[in-house]
Amino acid sequence: MPSLTRAEAAERAALLSVDAYTIDLDLSSPDATFDATTVVRFGCRRPGAETFVELRPDTLHSVTLNGRELDVAALDDNRLWLTDLAADNELVVRATMAYSNSGEGLHRFVDPADGEVYLYAHTFLDAAQRIFACFDQPDLKAPVTLTVTAPAAWTVLANGAGERVAPGRWRFATTPPLATYFVTLVAGPLHSRYAEHGAIPLGIHCRAALAQALDRDADELFEVTAACFDRYQELFASPYPFGKYDQVFVPEFNGGAMENPGCVTFRDEYVFRSAVTRAQRMERAVVIAHEMAHMWFGDLVTMRWWDDLWLNESFAEYLGTRVAGEATRFTDTWTDFAISRKTWGYAADQRPSAHPVAPERVDDSADALLNFDGISYAKGAAALRQLATYVGDEAFLAGLRKYFAAHGYGNATLADLLTSLGEVSGRDLWGWAALWLRESGVTTLRPAGEVGPGGRYTAVSVVQTAPSSNPVLRPHRLALGLYDRGADGRVTRRERVEVEVEPDHERTPVPALTGRPAAALLLVNDDDLTYAKTRLADRDLAALPELLPAVADPVARALLWSAAWDSTRDAEADPTGFVNLAVVGLPTELDPGVFAQVIGFAADITAGQYLTAARRPGALAALASACAEVLASVPAGSDRQLAAARGLVRCAGPGEVETLRGWLGGRNAPDGLAIDADLRWAVLGRLVVLGAAGTADIDDESERDRSAHGVQHAARCRAALPDAGEKARAWDAIAADETLSNRSLLALAEGFWQPEQEELTAAYVSRYFQDMPTMAARRSAQVVSQVAGAAYPRYAVRAATAEAAQRLLDRTDLPAVLRRVIGDRTDDLRRALAVRSLISG
Repeated sequence: MPSLTRAEAAERAALLSVDAYTIDLDLSSPDATFDATTVVRFGCRRPGAETFVELRPDTLHSVTLNGRELDVAALDDNRLWLTDLAADNELVVRATMAYSNSGEGLHRFVDPADGEVYLYAHTFLDAAQRIFACFDQPDLKAPVTLTVTAPAAWTVLANGAGERVAPGRWRFATTPPLATYFVTLVAGPLHSRYAEHGAIPLGIHCRAALAQALDRDADELFEVTAACFDRYQELFASPYPFGKYDQVFVPEFNGGAMENPGCVTFRDEYVFRSAVTRAQRMERAVVIAHEMAHMWFGDLVTMRWWDDLWLNESFAEYLGTRVAGEATRFTDTWTDFAISRKTWGYAADQRPSAHPVAPERVDDSADALLNFDGISYAKGAAALRQLATYVGDEAFLAGLRKYFAAHGYGNATLADLLTSLGEVSGRDLWGWAALWLRESGVTTLRPAGEVGPGGRYTAVSVVQTAPSSNPVLRPHRLALGLYDRGADGRVTRRERVEVEVEPDHERTPVPALTGRPAAALLLVNDDDLTYAKTRLADRDLAALPELLPAVADPVARALLWSAAWDSTRDAEADPTGFVNLAVVGLPTELDPGVFAQVIGFAADITAGQYLTAARRPGALAALASACAEVLASVPAGSDRQLAAARGLVRCAGPGEVETLRGWLGGRNAPDGLAIDADLRWAVLGRLVVLGAAGTADIDDESERDRSAHGVQHAARCRAALPDAGEKARAWDAIAADETLSNRSLLALAEGFWQPEQEELTAAYVSRYFQDMPTMAARRSAQVVSQVAGAAYPRYAVRAATAEAAQRLLDRTDLPAVLRRVIGDRTDDLRRALAVRSLISG
């Protein structure tokens, strides 16, 4: 499919104005297709000119332009050319369209729990043309009027308020102007709950099999939604602009959620069927707040083209974290942001694919897809937090209000936003933007302190460095935290000193600390106000195993964990040091979200990739012992108990097999720990990898859990079996099976590679580089991005793997998304090789 270029979009936007879409869909057939009739009314500024409309039909039946029949054979791939345009035009397109199994277009899902069919439309990024004929670019916004015919027992939802006008027939209110990639519908025998918040009708919906789980959480979901609405309308001084607000939890969703105005779709894993920690509930609240932020940033004001993606995602990421923390009971959202989201951003910002938050240009929509990453989300959000600190929060919010007033229901660019912020704050922000938004890369900050004989600082500086490959320094407004150990043994902050780091020199003196008593810990970027990797002073680093478990503030602990992890990933420290830090630090880590992140760093990456096969079992055993220590000491039924149990499962070795078998058999589980469906699958998955469970056990668990999630868990477990035949079947499906849905394919890829099975899977290392180009040619870009990443041989940490990858990357015919995935995963592999080189003995 030709990808729409930036130049083509600009030319078409200069030529056309789109007045309205009227779409009629017939979803009543049980076949793999549906019928779509689209009427597009649009103006042309140069009558007599020509343009094209996008459409990807199964069968194109008829096309009429201003009463003139066009030849359906003229459809060239996804482009239908329209010639001799009038000043005012009406295009009528009748087509049969295909459902998808990729999470794009109109996705069709049959629930294995009850056989019911569900549909949802995901028109991002340029998938609207899979459903209706359109000018598929973000700056040709238009009102949408939708009618739908569906089975009589179904509920149908869309962007506008819906009305059932006859059995199976639905009519939806005309929307405000929407970009095509926001148009959605959801259909099926949905389970629904409704409420109101002021003038806003609220709905939450899921498939029938999840009804009980949704009902358990309905009050929390409505409470979080209402609180976030109140906070946004207060911050923006602007009412919610799209009428009703449905939130729909849909199956086999590719991302976390999608900000369709009036009808937000979420992955239905956020309907918790098993026990979860408070950290997971907080994550869900942040996602709810993130998508709600998009109602203003993205939906009300839409980027003109994908090079300003940050106007959508960076703002939603920043505001979602901020508003969830300010408006709901989840007040510690910035802790998770520090150790989870920013770590994602730092990694993305050091890979070959690193790009600016706001690149100068994105040449086509295919390239745009590649930028939905930790830079556009986490780094952009961190930059915005720094910008709010830089100009002051009141000026920042006033600038946003001015921006909405100037560009509501239209499109905007970086220049438009900076103009609004600059006019309110009185600052010229172009220099700031040039360094923060137009340049890629991450800098590193470290404190440099000299202590005199009396135990007082004689000099303190903040040192900023950048890699030689990208020597760009940035301005930072940040804080230095001075932490001391009290009589109770806890390490708490004594004082906080604000510092302005300028980009024109590497060392910034902090004269305010001269003569002050030296701290037990000098923490740069205290409160995590800026975006930069941080390091500790040598003395503090040496004392970290004793200091970190005693630090009281959760954000400070998250920053310390992140600094230790960054230095490990950057091959500055022996990886066994991070494992040892985790072993001493996890038993006192009170935040279950931080606990889960640290176990992931330590077990999955450090032990799984950075340590050799000879050292891995000892590291995992030590980590499992730390988790067992927590399990034995925390209250029954607590979040820490669940986090520790999951950690024990992740790290389990032969010594834990009987314990895990007992849990599955209903024996010896810790009091208060629910051995529910998702934990059972996690336990079984680990036993499978260890060779302590097999096909029969997977079959038995599948009988116990016939849900859609159970099907995916079973596929993941089968791919993880240490059996040559099962590996061959799984790989053949990953490489060539086009019938599997996006999530089933991903589950196989996630289960296939295991660090304990290097010999068994050795032959598939070369198969990966042989087969991925063929797989990529058969699958959509979003599926390729996820599956090729999960299927990469990440545990084959050998120079030969990197060499095989480079041979593939040297080809000139790779799809951009596959090149991106393989290039980034290979960079991670080379990092693993560098880290392994530090291991002594």
